[in-house]
Amino acid sequence: MTVVLQTARARVELLPALGGSVGRFTWDGRDVLRPAPAGTTEVLETGNFALAPFCNRIRGGRFSFGGHDVALSPNLGDHPHALHGQAWRGAWRVVSAGEAEAVLAFDHPPGEWPWAYRAEQRFTLGEAGLRQDLSVTNTGAEPMPVGLGFHPYFPARPGERLQAGVSGVWLTDEDCLPTTHVEGPWRSDWAAGAPTAVSALIDNCYTGWTGAATLSAPGGASTTLTGSPACRWLHVYSPPGADFVCAEPVANRPDPFNGEDSGIKALAPGETASVWMTVASS
Repeated sequence: MTVVLQTARARVELLPALGGSVGRFTWDGRDVLRPAPAGTTEVLETGNFALAPFCNRIRGGRFSFGGHDVALSPNLGDHPHALHGQAWRGAWRVVSAGEAEAVLAFDHPPGEWPWAYRAEQRFTLGEAGLRQDLSVTNTGAEPMPVGLGFHPYFPARPGERLQAGVSGVWLTDEDCLPTTHVEGPWRSDWAAGAPTAVSALIDNCYTGWTGAATLSAPGGASTTLTGSPACRWLHVYSPPGADFVCAEPVANRPDPFNGEDSGIKALAPGETASVWMTVASS
């Protein structure tokens, strides 16, 4: 099932059964997000999906919280570190769908992740572009950890550049887990604007993000990404030779159960955490 939102200038195709993802988002006929191949069953081939109830990698899938020793199974092939929570690998249900707004929901019972929660996404098409709101409500009886975010894939056109207000970066080991934080630019100077085409993998979490980023290419429209204040980090994923670049607003950094000020929050029973982002073409 595909849920379609449409205005005079924009069209959004949502794939509830495939991680509640965005299959396509066009503005004036231009693909603002990478379009998913027809009939794909892999959420990693879509244009955007939600990260809940945590973002990026948990080292070995293991951590302790609130008296629970948690061991999460790998959810990306043989990669040993659990990624992005449960919602992106699950089917969402359609709560409501109109011409320019839709709400999807995902309910998670206790399991390997021993806390019950309900995630909700609200997609709204407006004059300024597409707004996506993401929330998680703790539906269990104990406090649970939470950190939310988004994983948009943007087409990398010839000469594509990314400008983002960041001030530092987490360097990583061979498993893309953070090791050392450094201030200032590293390799690609996103604060000044830099090409998204790279010769070596960038899969790093950038700090000090101001909440805004712009993608631009010669002779084409620009894309502006805005994240809510809770999304204090911008994770950039740019593989060599790829025809896309990911600029991900996230509320926690990778390996969030090791180290201080990682962004993970304790969500009380009945409490809701939320983040949002907007993607606009100009």
